[in-house]
Amino acid sequence: MKNVSSSVNPKTEKFLTPPWGLLVFALLTTNLVVAEQPAPHTKISGNVTDATGKPLEFTTVMLLKAQDSTLARGVISDANGHYEIESRATGQYLMAAQQVGYGKTYSAPFAVSADQPTLTIPVMSLLEEAKTLNEVQVTAKKPFIEQQVDRLVVNVENSIVSAGSTVLEVLEKAPGVTVDQQNEQIKVNGKQGVIVEIDGKRSYMTMQEVVTMLRNTPSDNVEKIEIITNPSSKYDAAGNAGIINIRFKKNKNFGTNGNLTLGTGYQLQPGGRGRGNASLALNHRQGKINVFGNYSGARFTGAGGNDIFRSIPYNGTVTYFDQKSTRLNNGYNHNFKAGLDYTITKKTTLGVLATGFVEDWRQPNAITKTDILNANRAVMRRFVTGTSVENQWKNINLNANIKHDFDGKGREWTADADYVQYQGKSNNLLGTQYFTPDYQRSGSPDSIRNRMPSTIQIGVFKTDYVHPFKKGKFETGLKTSYVTSDNDLTFETKTDSWAVDMGRSNRFKYTENINAAYVNYSTTLGKKTQIQTGLRLEHTLSEGNSITLNQVNRRNYTNLFPTLFVTQSIDSSNTLTFSYSRRIDRPNYQNLNPFVFFLDPYTYQQGNPNLRPQFTNSFQLTHVFKGKVNTTLGYAKTTDAIIDEIPRQIAAENKTYVTSENIDNRDNLNLTISFPVSVTKWWTMQNNLTAFRTRNKTVYNNEFVELTWSSWNVYSSQNFTLSKTLSLEVSGWYNGRGGYDFWIAQPMGSLNVGLQKSVMAKKGRISLNVSDLFWTQQFRGQTKFQDIDFSVRSYWPSRQARLTFTYRFGNQNVKTTRDRSTGADDLKSRAKSEN
Repeated sequence: MKNVSSSVNPKTEKFLTPPWGLLVFALLTTNLVVAEQPAPHTKISGNVTDATGKPLEFTTVMLLKAQDSTLARGVISDANGHYEIESRATGQYLMAAQQVGYGKTYSAPFAVSADQPTLTIPVMSLLEEAKTLNEVQVTAKKPFIEQQVDRLVVNVENSIVSAGSTVLEVLEKAPGVTVDQQNEQIKVNGKQGVIVEIDGKRSYMTMQEVVTMLRNTPSDNVEKIEIITNPSSKYDAAGNAGIINIRFKKNKNFGTNGNLTLGTGYQLQPGGRGRGNASLALNHRQGKINVFGNYSGARFTGAGGNDIFRSIPYNGTVTYFDQKSTRLNNGYNHNFKAGLDYTITKKTTLGVLATGFVEDWRQPNAITKTDILNANRAVMRRFVTGTSVENQWKNINLNANIKHDFDGKGREWTADADYVQYQGKSNNLLGTQYFTPDYQRSGSPDSIRNRMPSTIQIGVFKTDYVHPFKKGKFETGLKTSYVTSDNDLTFETKTDSWAVDMGRSNRFKYTENINAAYVNYSTTLGKKTQIQTGLRLEHTLSEGNSITLNQVNRRNYTNLFPTLFVTQSIDSSNTLTFSYSRRIDRPNYQNLNPFVFFLDPYTYQQGNPNLRPQFTNSFQLTHVFKGKVNTTLGYAKTTDAIIDEIPRQIAAENKTYVTSENIDNRDNLNLTISFPVSVTKWWTMQNNLTAFRTRNKTVYNNEFVELTWSSWNVYSSQNFTLSKTLSLEVSGWYNGRGGYDFWIAQPMGSLNVGLQKSVMAKKGRISLNVSDLFWTQQFRGQTKFQDIDFSVRSYWPSRQARLTFTYRFGNQNVKTTRDRSTGADDLKSRAKSEN
């Protein structure tokens, strides 16, 4: 067994400058200094029900200060609707309870005194329609990062530094989340295989396309982002790293109302460019009909680039490639949603929904300058490659759904039917001119181009049934999906005129049918233990057909995916939750396509039709202390792990390419700690720390290799209330040095500052913020083992100043639209273009 360590090229060994490190250190140490001091405890308890008196499980219950309604503590009610909260301070308080689909409910104010060990609050009943409370104005604000028992929530709409940014930029701030801009990947706790959902509906694109879309989607109409690392059997089995669910804002008002946002920004770094965004959300509820919709659009430009240095050994000597690339991207993005809910009876609701986007991404003239050096580092040859890229994507998702509530006590049936279509066009033009070491033209230039129209069509049907019991709940459901994908790559070369290169062109068709069924059961054992167990069965039938190569790969397999969740309330201050799940990740559609995609004459990407699905067993233990401090320890083992960016070399031709391959297995151990701190009435903090260790085992060039690395991530935000209408936020994140698959990445981080002013009787809001203040968000990494020695530095438009204006108009008392997911929730991230 060989243990391969990765040494780092001095050219890439550059850590962050002292200002960033000192600021992060100061933020963390300040938190420890201002920790709360012990005080007498008063146990406050009560119950939450619906209008019929049925207990409401997992309801958010908050202890608020009566003077200004700021949040003191919060808990989640148990399966019987019971809650307990401890107060360490005396004074006047009130309780608030809320749950999705119900209006928020408040208790009458009450006093907490030092000689009062227990206090019982009258039952709070939540109504289906939101009620206006005239006696109390609630100003409690959720923290930007909120760690719940089963998921981590990023409350986007509460963050000043997120105003005017993109969804991808917000994700970079989430604890444990790593956005690999170099390879366009999103990882959670160092693991690939993340499933990205929009309002509970999974994206049908590949991770590269998801990253591109989120990079160009404004975050101003996003309410929150949920990160679920261990989903239950009700969710599709795909995604070994869990689910990232992006939930857009929903209106909660009667009549007609809406929300308008306008924003602009400018890149504060070399080659800086501007950008703009706008969004509009409308909602109308009258009688039995609720009509809703939103639109967001953005135009963007951004300058970036990368420096690559690699060596290729062959026949006892070494050839070096030194490349520097600059690029300017531009384009636009339009997202829309329109829907209607019709209440047929008090128990039955019928709905239709249409969502989609149009995106145009262009790289009109990327320039890559390459020097080829001999073993003595003397230049032997130079060449310059100009690249022009145009990518266009159109998506439409049509959904029809029905929900029937049998008795108003939680027994319900839902069904969804979806049709999804993606249409894409990718046009790439590469021109290369060769030079001598003294920059004299040498030989004839090379010109190549390729075009790849793509069409993906998806049909999905699912149905779910929920049946509650006195101390538990039973859930079951069925789902079927059918996918067709057609990609026609035409590759052309030019001498005197353009001619099709049949050896590089390829048409690839893919079909996939997945049928699934699941059961889920949850119950309480005694007063302190809750248990949920489930089993999901999925049958997959797929066929990949390379028509040009006359190569067909068929797969037919059936798998079981069990889940288990156990929650134990040790006492009023400590709760433990254990969870287990088995999951699957199927190869992306285009990763199975054996095409060759050239980046320059010596660098290309190649598909792999022999990819197999990967399977992951995940274990997680979460401890919650006093509803605030969350500590989660997780372990995952993946067999046949898929790595998307494995480097390979053809030394005799001085060529390097990347491809996707299965490795033997991957082990991942991770730890996450989350804790808020209230310094004063006007200063609050939120802090998260994640550490992980990963080990990959595989065979490379007929030799066993083992790659092991550790890394960590920290996030901290400071929120200051300067006046009733003015607030300030300072936040930062930092990724320590660590490895990702075959790469070793150097430390990277970002410091962000934002100021927000409420105007127009608090119906308007103006936000000004600067992200990546010191321009420390740059990727530097290296992969070095056996014949591979590859170093890279990459940068993108991360340092930006943004100005955003948001205005709320119309009646502010409409009940929210139904929060639901459609049947199209398990395939979207697997379509692929070659951006």
